[in-house]
Amino acid sequence: MHARSATLGTRVSLALLATLALIVLAGAGWWVRETRRAIHEEVQAASHVAQQWIDVLVSETLRDPVDGPARLMAHLRAVGRLRANQLEVIAADGMRSYLSPEPTYKAGRFAPGWFSDWLAPAVAPRHFDAGAQHIVLRPDASRAILDAWDDLSTGLGSALALLLLVAVAARLALDRALAPLARIDAALARGADGRFDIRLPGYRVVELDRLAGSYNRLADTLDQARAQNLRLEQDQAFARAVQARLAEERRVIARELHDELGQAITAVRAISGAILQRCEDQPQIYGSAQAILAMTGQMQDGVRAILQRLRPAGANGSGQLDRAVADYCRLWSGHHPHIRVDCVTSPPEATTDEALGLTVLRLLQESLTNVARHAGASRVEVRLEFKPDAVALEVCDNGRGLAGEPAAGRFGLAGMKERVAEWRGELRFDTPPGGGLRVAAHLPKNPPCEELPDGLRTA
Repeated sequence: MHARSATLGTRVSLALLATLALIVLAGAGWWVRETRRAIHEEVQAASHVAQQWIDVLVSETLRDPVDGPARLMAHLRAVGRLRANQLEVIAADGMRSYLSPEPTYKAGRFAPGWFSDWLAPAVAPRHFDAGAQHIVLRPDASRAILDAWDDLSTGLGSALALLLLVAVAARLALDRALAPLARIDAALARGADGRFDIRLPGYRVVELDRLAGSYNRLADTLDQARAQNLRLEQDQAFARAVQARLAEERRVIARELHDELGQAITAVRAISGAILQRCEDQPQIYGSAQAILAMTGQMQDGVRAILQRLRPAGANGSGQLDRAVADYCRLWSGHHPHIRVDCVTSPPEATTDEALGLTVLRLLQESLTNVARHAGASRVEVRLEFKPDAVALEVCDNGRGLAGEPAAGRFGLAGMKERVAEWRGELRFDTPPGGGLRVAAHLPKNPPCEELPDGLRTA
């Protein structure tokens, strides 16, 4: 898992602070450049004035070698400290005879060394020869640099306080502006749980209103889809119940036919057989008994066919689906002798589920019924293959095929598609190389329990 990401409010606040900090730094850089230039101009101007004044004093001293040196020292001591300069007098013996006093403005305070080195102007000291005395004029920008340092400290402190104030105000404003996102997130969380009962209001912010509108439309659509799915599930449950009821009715009818009508026909055949044995010398009675015996044989075949349609072999739990398919093909061929039926089945590796076997037989019945009614075919091939995880049924005829007509309208394939869909299987319709129509169904043997149709479970 990745580390927890910063919130949008934090990101925006940091971005705003970074932008303001860059602006402050850029302003500080511009201010330092302008301050350095101003200090350089101030020192140069002050040094130029001091230089002119010292030139006058030196020229007077050189014209009067006797009283000039004393008068020069008197003037220098009377002036004291020159603005932005330091004055030093060195005697003929190399000893310092005078040094201008330290500044009284912000006495004892100095800017940091790195800041002084950064702003100090590059002005060389000036030397004056006054006979027996040597005067050195050194530029001194320490007071101007100290003023600049104080201004910078005050400005940076104010900027920092302003940044903090802006950060707090921006965070409060962002929290207020982004407060609707918490409700939007709650609505999305409920939607993720399948509950779309929340509708978002307008927030008088274009972006948030657009987001809220999109969510509301999505929630309405999903609500409608969920309602439709619920109705569809109810309809499918009803259809499965009807199918299960019909299957049960088929079994009851098949049982009644077998137990009642089948036994009655068997009894009639037994009686007619007994009559045949006892009245061979009575041609009229003998002929009638033969007719009755033949008629009951046809009735037995008819009842057997009806039973096969009502409850095919294989739907009785035996699981011999290959035998049931072969028996049905043989029965169908007897009713349609003009159509040749080739039935190829492979033996199953294990017992086939009753519901799956019934679905396969219903698909086979529907396919062969369509062949007899619509295909105009002379031959049909039936293949049943058992795979490790599925059962494959293929019915291929040499008839007219789809002939450009809608498959659903011509072959009534909706029921077949529904049966295959209930098993999460595949159903394909295509035309083989020789023409006609091929119906191929692929049904999984073990679909998930919750996907297995209820009606097939009980069929």
